[in-house]
Amino acid sequence: MDAEVVLRKIIHVDMDAFYASVEQMDNPDLRGKPIAVGGSEVRGVVSAASYEARKFGVRSAMSGVQAARNCPDLIFVPPRFDRYKEISIKIRKIFYDYTDLVEPLSLDEAYLDVTQNKKGNPSATLIAEEIRKRIFEEVSLTASAGISINKFVAKIASDYNKPNGQKTVNPHEVEEFLEKLDIKKFYGIGKVTTEKMYQHGIFTGKDLKSKSKEYLEQHFGKSGGFYYHIVRGIHNSEVKPNRISKSVAAEHTFNENLTSEIFMQERLERIAAELEKRLKKYNLSGKTITLKIKYSDFTTQTRSKTLPYFISDKGLLFETSKELLYQERMKDSVRLLGISISNLNTEIKKTVVVQLRFEF
Repeated sequence: MDAEVVLRKIIHVDMDAFYASVEQMDNPDLRGKPIAVGGSEVRGVVSAASYEARKFGVRSAMSGVQAARNCPDLIFVPPRFDRYKEISIKIRKIFYDYTDLVEPLSLDEAYLDVTQNKKGNPSATLIAEEIRKRIFEEVSLTASAGISINKFVAKIASDYNKPNGQKTVNPHEVEEFLEKLDIKKFYGIGKVTTEKMYQHGIFTGKDLKSKSKEYLEQHFGKSGGFYYHIVRGIHNSEVKPNRISKSVAAEHTFNENLTSEIFMQERLERIAAELEKRLKKYNLSGKTITLKIKYSDFTTQTRSKTLPYFISDKGLLFETSKELLYQERMKDSVRLLGISISNLNTEIKKTVVVQLRFEF
């Protein structure tokens, strides 16, 4: 083994159906009913679904039309992101009572490193229970949690006993836990990679573990080394309190599909202006521009270009995106365009962390 396991006490807290639960909390008439936060119109997309709606196969990122087909009694509620942010801030205040090492992933989930914590409590499991209890008492919402030696295993574990539950994977249980896991449940392995894994006879963590590092790198490129290590419980990424975005994006879904590049060009100019605002708000710039194109059949294509210098100006963003737009012919009419910028002017210095072994 060419990497050492670093043992920490990591909690991944994930709110249960957060947006939908906030709406049901604020409006008692919605409680116990199938609701979807998002638009029901032709271009609408579900941002979140209540557990009552999920029983009918309604999921986030599903089109509003499909969601309504799955669940004819579905109630659509417009999103209120200011309200969700307000609730999220209250929840994070609870986290900070236990540790300053909090890495938010979104409004409704975060990693906490409680190896050394403000309560002096040696049990990460008991800390997670206490945090979930306080969220319920102080915010009136339920949360689930995963507890383990690293972020990767904690993230997977938090899905195990949802909603309103938690799972601890102790240090000596990690490898067996991962061996039994269906490969599609590995965090970071998406649909395309899952299908590729199946083609190589990899259906579970145990199957993945049976492959050599060389084999995985040969068939999965740089990710092969990552897969080799994670299935052995090796994932030494630290909880980063000041998590820095790797990219910034702006995109727009059109009311009608566009077929003319001239019309697309006009929209791109507006998207570039919006992206410039977001970059300037955080004093960011980047070198790699990516144009995202979603076609009417919902397939997505990206085209990227890396410049030799950092940019954030809308003019340069637009010109580079326009160049990418005309790089090749469109294969169909277009329903969405987006511009993202990565390779940002931010750098996170890596540090080596050594921890002693301990019990959970």
